[in-house]
Amino acid sequence: MTLAESATPLPEVSPPVIRTSQPTLQHTQTSQPAWTVTPTPTSTPAPSLTPTEPACWLQGGRYDFTSLKTELLRYPLDVRVYVPPCYDQQLDHRYPVLYLIHGQSFTDDQWDRLGVDEHLNALIARRELPPFLVVMPREREWTQSDQDPFNKAFMELLLPWVEGTYRTLPDRNYRAVGGLSRGAGWAVHLGLQYWDVFGAIGAHSLPVFWSDVPSIKAWLNAIPPESMPRIYLDIGDQDRPEILKSATWFEELLTKQGISHEWHMFTGYHDEAYWSAHVEQYLRWYAQGFE
Repeated sequence: MTLAESATPLPEVSPPVIRTSQPTLQHTQTSQPAWTVTPTPTSTPAPSLTPTEPACWLQGGRYDFTSLKTELLRYPLDVRVYVPPCYDQQLDHRYPVLYLIHGQSFTDDQWDRLGVDEHLNALIARRELPPFLVVMPREREWTQSDQDPFNKAFMELLLPWVEGTYRTLPDRNYRAVGGLSRGAGWAVHLGLQYWDVFGAIGAHSLPVFWSDVPSIKAWLNAIPPESMPRIYLDIGDQDRPEILKSATWFEELLTKQGISHEWHMFTGYHDEAYWSAHVEQYLRWYAQGFE
């Protein structure tokens, strides 16, 4: 897989001490670090309606597609939006929003192909997750964050369009931003700079933008401790060495700063097989802040 991270300079830091673990274990970094075993999924009975639930609850969500024209970008901003079940029937209901950004050389269909809608349809139907919107924009520039206008288009065009088009909950606790690979770099970039907009940041297989490295500590220090976003980091133990180094650099910085976060190193590579295996886990984590 050809990704721009391979040609992008990464932070000049000493080699990190990478925590090793068995594939079934995950390390959760909180104020009191602890090891926990990931539970093995069990079979779940097929969902059924209760007398108070409409039939649309089991019909699944849909995708909306749009292309936003703007002078901020060289190309229109393509966007796909997962709209949860019963959105069109329950007109008095407002929804949390999860923004998911794809990796380099991919498009806004990547998270779709990884199974976001299938997992959400099943989890919502089983009443294991609340319904929420998922916004998947397309990013095309592949430059460093200080040269790429995607940041500006995201905040000045995309987010206002979403808030004005859909019935959202206008509160940071009901907005989350996440991404994989380069998209993870954008999630950290956006989530830390705009902490008053996003209540959670998910960075999956994170290469930190080189241009962000000098600013990240200052961004973290500027966030009031009581307003620090929830942060989730994960990576495969066989990921590319420079990306492992970048992700662990950021995780170690959070640890040194005493910032609560989750850090998971699973078995896997920097590829879609790894990410698709963890999509349900990601969605469950994001939804914890929406309940």
